[in-house]
Amino acid sequence: MNDDTPVVPRLRDEDLAASRRGTTQIYRIEIAVSPERIWEAITDPDWTARYGYGGRAVVEPRVGGRYFVEKPPHLRVVAGDGTVPAPDIIIEGVVTAYDPPSLLATKMRFLVDPESADEPATEVRYAIKRLGDGRSRLTVTHDLLGAPHLAAVVSGDFERLGAGGGHPYMLRDLKSLLETGRSLREQIGSGSGDVNL
Repeated sequence: MNDDTPVVPRLRDEDLAASRRGTTQIYRIEIAVSPERIWEAITDPDWTARYGYGGRAVVEPRVGGRYFVEKPPHLRVVAGDGTVPAPDIIIEGVVTAYDPPSLLATKMRFLVDPESADEPATEVRYAIKRLGDGRSRLTVTHDLLGAPHLAAVVSGDFERLGAGGGHPYMLRDLKSLLETGRSLREQIGSGSGDVNL
């Protein structure tokens, strides 16, 4: 992928109507690491830049603290017949629960594209539970009431249109990085630092 490749397409009304996702999406994954390692990976900006779409997530460590995600260098947005750079801050919000290493929740707005930016803030909860044998379960619950565009994007249902793999992709990539030391894009050998959505 190069810098001219759009990675956030405009979804049409018929695309959104085809999505059968509800207003709450729940994703679970088991990862062969401790809760503390998962906590670090979801709250440390140097870690968050290493998986998923490569944005640095900054979490002020307290309820009421600021939460934001910086734009990955390669991210571009479809605009009319071309692409434009995404805003410098692609997600902005506030911490609503902070209990290391078991619970992080944020109320956030997705600012990448105008449709999502116009939707109300949504809440994302990251619950981490130790399972034993060096494994932990990460459950991501995203309350998307009133945000159908964002619901479609984060579901991963529109990956074929370039909307990214959403929460499922992020969790697969996080698991890969924590268990193997390499992200999925590193394992397939892209080496460019770009994410092929």
